[in-house]
Amino acid sequence: MAGWNADTGAGPLGAGSVTLVEGSSFCISLPNGDIHPEHPHGFFFQDTRMLSGWSLTVNDRPLEPLTAQTQEPYRALFAGRVPRSDGYADSPLIVERLREVGAGIQEQITVRNYSPQPAECLISLRIEADFADLFEVKDARIQRRWDETRHADGDALTIRAVWQDVRKGVVVQAPGADVVPEAITYRVSVEAHGQWSSVLTVMPSAEGVSPEDLFARADGEGMSPRDRRRQEWVAKIPVLHMGNRSIERTLRRSYDDLGALRIEDPNHPDRVVVAAGAPWFMTLFGRDSLWASEMAMPVDPSLALGTLQTLADRQGAVVDPVSEEEPGKILHEVRLDVSSGLSLGGKSTYYGSVDATPLFVLVLGSVSRWGFAADAIAALLPHADRALEWIRDYGDKDGDGFVEYERLNDRGLINQGWKDSWDGINFADGRLAEPPIALCEVQAYVYDAYMARSWMAYDAGDVALARDFADQAARLKKRFNEQFWMPDRGYYAIALDRDKRPVDACASNMGHCLWTGLVDEDKAGQVAERLMSPEMFSGWGVRTLASDMGAYNPASYHNGSVWPHDNAVIVAGLMRYGFVAEAQRISTALLEAAEYSGGRLPELFCGFGRDQFPEPVPYPTACSPQAWAATTPILLVTSLMRYDTHVSRGGFWMDPVLPESYGDLHITNAPMAGGRITIDIANSVPSVQGLPEGMVFHRGHRPWLTELVEQAGRREKA
Repeated sequence: MAGWNADTGAGPLGAGSVTLVEGSSFCISLPNGDIHPEHPHGFFFQDTRMLSGWSLTVNDRPLEPLTAQTQEPYRALFAGRVPRSDGYADSPLIVERLREVGAGIQEQITVRNYSPQPAECLISLRIEADFADLFEVKDARIQRRWDETRHADGDALTIRAVWQDVRKGVVVQAPGADVVPEAITYRVSVEAHGQWSSVLTVMPSAEGVSPEDLFARADGEGMSPRDRRRQEWVAKIPVLHMGNRSIERTLRRSYDDLGALRIEDPNHPDRVVVAAGAPWFMTLFGRDSLWASEMAMPVDPSLALGTLQTLADRQGAVVDPVSEEEPGKILHEVRLDVSSGLSLGGKSTYYGSVDATPLFVLVLGSVSRWGFAADAIAALLPHADRALEWIRDYGDKDGDGFVEYERLNDRGLINQGWKDSWDGINFADGRLAEPPIALCEVQAYVYDAYMARSWMAYDAGDVALARDFADQAARLKKRFNEQFWMPDRGYYAIALDRDKRPVDACASNMGHCLWTGLVDEDKAGQVAERLMSPEMFSGWGVRTLASDMGAYNPASYHNGSVWPHDNAVIVAGLMRYGFVAEAQRISTALLEAAEYSGGRLPELFCGFGRDQFPEPVPYPTACSPQAWAATTPILLVTSLMRYDTHVSRGGFWMDPVLPESYGDLHITNAPMAGGRITIDIANSVPSVQGLPEGMVFHRGHRPWLTELVEQAGRREKA
C-alpha cells in the first residue's frame, strides 16, 4: 500500500488491540488500555512515539479486560476489573478508562466499587517515553538511546530527552496525584457502592500550549475540539438512509473514518487532505491520498482539491537519486518529524512512486468535472502539465511508449506501484519480474491522464492541445492492447519486465484497466470472466493473485489477499463495460465482509475461500482505519448507482442498478456544483431535487471522456 514490506515490520498489533486516530495523531493499546513497550504500541504525535509505556495497576495488579468500545475514531471506553488477591474470580472493583486522542491524550480514570465495604486502592500509572520515530517502531529497530531526564513538579511529570541536537519532551498532568519521576499514584478510599474519578492529560511539550486549551469543554458534557471538528464534518457531508441497515452502518462508519483521517497542510491550514491510514501511515501520501479523495468525491470533493494543491506545492523540481525526486514527479510520502534515518530514501519526502504522477492528472480531471472554480483548476493546470512532462521524459526513459519504474538507490522501494512489496510482481511460475517494470494499471492511469487533460483543454478552448492528448491516448491504447494482451491466456499481463516480456501472472491489476477504459471492447468479456473465476474470486472479493499461480499465498500481502479498494476499482470497471451482475456480486460480498469487523473494511484480508472459512480471515498487520478501505463502500455504492457529473456540460447522470437486497436509498445534503441535492432511489427508480441552476438530470450513464472528446472533435470539424 504505502511504502513498506509487511514481512519486515514489527509484526501484528495483537489480538484485541485498540487504535484511536485523529488527524496525524494516533494511539494503539492493549484491550485493557495499557501500552507496553514490547509491542508496536504507543501514542504517536507527528511520527514520534511520545508514549511507549502507559500501564495502570490497582493494588499492584494489572486490569483484566472486559471490553473496549470505540465511541468515535478518536475516543474509546475501556472497562476492566481488578483481580482479587484471594483467588476468587469475581471482583467488586471495576475500572473505566475513557480515552480521547488529539494533539495529546486525555484519559478519565474511574474506579467503581460494587462491594458493601469501602475499598482502599493504590492506583498507580507507570509511564515510559522512548521518543522513537515511527520507522523505528514499525521496523522493530529502536536504534537510538536518548539522554532522558524526568522532573516532578506538583501534579505534573515532565520527561525530556536529547539525542545529538534533537530534543523531545512530554508533560503528564495528574491533578490530585502523588507524582515522582518513576510513577504517578493515587491513594484513595472508594466508599461502598461508590466511585472515584480523576482526569489525566498527556501533551508533547511545546511553548504556549496548555492541555486545558486542547481538551477544554464548555461544561462537563460539552464538546471537545475533536467533537466540534467531527460535528463540522458531519454537517458538510451527505446524510444517508438505506433500507439495508447493515450497509447503511458500513457507509456511516466510512464517513466517520474518513473524517478522522483528515489532516491539514501545516503551511496551509485551510487545505484538508486525507492521511493514508493507521497506524503507520498517518501522513500525506501521493497514491493513497489521491485514490481516497477520488473515491470520496461524492461525499466531499474539497478533499481532492486540497490533496491536489498540497501535492502540487511539493511536486518534484530536481533530480535527486536519494529521494528519487525528479522534475514534475508527485511524491510518494511525507514524514513530519523523522530523525532516525530509517525513512525511505532517508529524507522526509520520498518520491518512489510510479503511479502517483498520472493519478494526479486523473484526479484533477475529476475535480474539474465536479465544477470547482475555474481559477482553482487553472492554477493547477501547470502542475498537471509538468506531471505529463515527467511521464514523457522520466517515466518512459527508454521511449517505448510505456511508463516503467526502477528504483534509483538500494534504500528505495523495489516495486513502486500499489503492490509495492518486494515480491509483489511475479510470473505465473512464481519467478520475480526484473525491473524496469511497466505495470498494466500504470498504463491505464496514464491513458486516463491523457484523456482528462484533453477534456480540460477543450473546456479551456484549446482544441489543438485537446486533440494532441486524445491522439496520445489512442496510440497508448492500441499499443497496450497489442503488447499486454495474452490471447492464449485470455487476460492481460500484469506487467512487462526489463526484456519487454509479458509478466504472465493472473492478477487483479487488469481490473484497473477496465476502470479507465483502456481495455478493448472485444477483450472485456474474457477479463470479466477471469476476474470472477474460482481462482480469482474468493467469495469475499477478487484476490490480488489467482490461486493457480506459482506465488499464490492467501495470507500474503499482495500475492493472493483481497484488498477492498482494489475490488471497488474493479467494480467501477465492470460497470463501465456493462457487467452489472458481476459488479453486484463483488460489491455485495465486500459489504457482507464488513459486517464481521463492525462495519469497517480493513486495508486487506486474507484470500481464503468463503467455502473454506465462513468469515473473512483478517490479515495480521492490516491498517485499520485506512483511507482507501474507508472510501471503498462509497465507490461500491456510487458505482452501482451509476452516479456521476460533468458540471461544465451541465449534466448530472444516474441510472441505478442497486441489488434488491440493498433496499431503497435516500440521500440529502449531497454536494453538487457548489450546491446541495437530495437523491431518492425507490425500486431502482431515481429522483433528484435541488440541482443548481443550469444542471440537468439524465437517466443514464455519463458519456466517458473518450466519447466527449470524439464528440467535440466532430463538432470542431463540422
